[in-house]
Amino acid sequence: MDRHPLQHAAPVATSVSALIGNTPLLELLRTRFGSRILLKLEQWNPTGSAKIRMARQMLDEAEEQGLLKPGGWVIESTSGNTGMGLALLAAERGYRFTAVVDHHAAKDKIRAMQAFGAELIYVNEDGGDDLATADREALAEKIAAEQGAYWTEQHNNPANGNAYRYVADELTDALGDDITHLIGAVGTGGSLFGTARVLKPKLPQMRVVGVEPVGSIAFGGPGGPYYQSGTGTPEGAEIGALVDYALLDEGLKVSDKQAFNTARYLARKYSLLVGGSGGGVVYQALKRIETAPPGSTFVVLICDGGEKYLDTVFNDEWMAERDLIDLSVGPELDQLIAQMVAHP
Repeated sequence: MDRHPLQHAAPVATSVSALIGNTPLLELLRTRFGSRILLKLEQWNPTGSAKIRMARQMLDEAEEQGLLKPGGWVIESTSGNTGMGLALLAAERGYRFTAVVDHHAAKDKIRAMQAFGAELIYVNEDGGDDLATADREALAEKIAAEQGAYWTEQHNNPANGNAYRYVADELTDALGDDITHLIGAVGTGGSLFGTARVLKPKLPQMRVVGVEPVGSIAFGGPGGPYYQSGTGTPEGAEIGALVDYALLDEGLKVSDKQAFNTARYLARKYSLLVGGSGGGVVYQALKRIETAPPGSTFVVLICDGGEKYLDTVFNDEWMAERDLIDLSVGPELDQLIAQMVAHP
């Protein structure tokens, strides 16, 4: 049963979760060749992220399958956005929610989960900010098995991908067949491939472009540390079942410097706050559209806003301490955009 059909928002909502979806499209760039970049701004969802879509879908399907009973206990390994969505929905539906986290997560995401009443369990109590995906998932699985909590297991839960059929519907409703490229960050794979799975049969010529951090292993190459939050597959972690290589036309890498300095550029040049992974996807979209056929429409999935990263990506001191400030990215993008929009 489709519990959330595509529809315009009611004039007066009766629950916060009723505000999920129908997020706006923003034209970031139109080139002199008639191509354009459209940003699907998922920060307009409650909790400021696309992940609340899949949090809702995972709970809906668990309830329908009898895996989650009234008053039940939900547990998930999360770097923040999925946990925020589950925490909000658990509060709304009367569930206990436990988030297994590490200190890599943005502090504001941790605080938001706590504000909704979530219980937090850290896997790296020493306070280091290394990403510990494999350790988080192992602990969530162990607690679920031993204590009877329902583990949503976002990396391998089909409901994750199913949630994004609504994004596909919203894009079709707004743009019809005018989508030549779909670009998104790849972490669990749910948002990009869940959307593509619905659009590709209707638009077989559409190219699906995934972007992951340098150091992530989903698209090959050596593993290594990275600071981009909520995206990629770190070395030692399992690549999620939702990463659908059959749907992927291009898999691109983006460095932390490119991603974060693009996010900062967008704030200062376009008055738009996006998260670090969003900056990385926009960076690659701007590079890629330069060589795309005239009249192309790039739809870029921006999975969260930048408000949660004011202490990190948008903090000069934090960036400088990690040698992440790159003053060449802004001029690079300025020159690239000027070349694409200027008339000869």
